[in-house]
Amino acid sequence: MTIKAPAKIGVKDLSYAFAIRIIKLYQILVKNKKEYTLAKQLLRSGTSVGANVREAQNAESVADFIHKLAISLKEANETEYWLCLLRDTNFLSKREFDSIHDDIVSIIKMLTAIIKTKKRNLKKPISHQP
Repeated sequence: MTIKAPAKIGVKDLSYAFAIRIIKLYQILVKNKKEYTLAKQLLRSGTSVGANVREAQNAESVADFIHKLAISLKEANETEYWLCLLRDTNFLSKREFDSIHDDIVSIIKMLTAIIKTKKRNLKKPISHQP
């Protein structure tokens, strides 16, 4: 019997699952560590990644799609910054950081690849074959 490999998880699902993890991390940081300022910044940028991916799905053009994903990429990079800051100020242990950091790195790589591909496709000449 052949076992099918699970379908590749897309950026939409990955960024949504990441937002859930960010919300849970925010709750822990506020409740257990009494950290409010950095936690709020992380919550804002970390949940914005997926929101902008969703906006891109209803883009008005390819250029609008790229623009919305570029905003998502900026938010993902900002989120990585807040996670590193939380690690380096001992609000996150190495284990906690590594777990969630791997997710944001995957999202950044996916967004970067999608944006590059869409930009490359915009530059391709239109074929006028009969």
